[in-house]
Amino acid sequence: MSARTYETSLIADDVQVIEAVAEAMVLEPDREADNGARPEQHARRVYDSIVDLAPNPDNPTPMVRLSHRINPHPGYEILLKLEGMNPFGSIKDRTALYMLRGLDLDPHQALVEPSAGNTGIALAAMANAWNVPIEIVVPDGTPEEKKALLRFLGAELIEVEDELCPLFPTEGARGVVKSMVESEAYGGKYVSPNQYESALNVEAHYRTTGPEIWKQTRGEIDYFFAGIGTGGTISGVGRFLKEQNPAIQIIGVEPASRQHHLSGLKRITGLPDEHFPKILDRDLLDDLISVTDEQAFGAGIELARKDGIMVGPTTGALLHAALRAGLPKNGKAVLISADNAAKYVSAYARYL
Repeated sequence: MSARTYETSLIADDVQVIEAVAEAMVLEPDREADNGARPEQHARRVYDSIVDLAPNPDNPTPMVRLSHRINPHPGYEILLKLEGMNPFGSIKDRTALYMLRGLDLDPHQALVEPSAGNTGIALAAMANAWNVPIEIVVPDGTPEEKKALLRFLGAELIEVEDELCPLFPTEGARGVVKSMVESEAYGGKYVSPNQYESALNVEAHYRTTGPEIWKQTRGEIDYFFAGIGTGGTISGVGRFLKEQNPAIQIIGVEPASRQHHLSGLKRITGLPDEHFPKILDRDLLDDLISVTDEQAFGAGIELARKDGIMVGPTTGALLHAALRAGLPKNGKAVLISADNAAKYVSAYARYL
């Protein structure tokens, strides 16, 4: 075969490949991703609504590999999944979208939800996009930056005396929301997405976060670390990953004390069964590691100063657990970085 004939053959083969790809794209022109956006919107990065930026396996949040400056173990790869890159700034964007889609609201009804901040922010932003009134009940220990963002979004804020780690399900912010939803005095005005008990919280991570991680790592993952809060992230991702490979270790991280400042996390060690998060699948957990405030904030500061990655203190808690807990320092670990440092500047200031 001459060089000319060979070149023509290659071009013909390339054309066939291009035509096959084009045909495959035409077969499903209206296929929508989990967030409502179509694949071509992700390709062009032009959207009809801010809500369409919510992640899914076709539009995942990025991962970043930690350097040897923060992770000195050569056989141990640590990847942070940067959920702070979501449109409203945290992993709770996923939960909020799934829960809101599962609600059937009448025109006279309003949303109300207990939140340590991130879920409330995501719900408030999406409620604005869909013209739905919303009230958020927060513990008074919620970081000031989060409360300011909720007010900025126009949410009516109800602050209650509450620890960041109340007992489930009647104390503090949750108890207030429960009474608002159930009280006859309000005449059915309020509807709560109820992140603490909604199966859609778990479903969001089973359908998006888990598949994203599997796809981004090409199935090469040995450990998955997530904080214990509502239980949605670790249950949804854990279930998906265990279905792909039962050998993957699912590791939960909790505060070392109920009196903590790790907004969004909950200590479950020592709790009676009736106070456990209802959607947390404890059977998925291979290990549970406790981390102090000082360890979490210290790891977050170290990460910023060594790798330039600015994360919230819950990510610091996971990083401390991944690096300093008594686990084998080999294989590949994926850590959920739930949000970024911007919402915790005042909290970090105490440790600088």
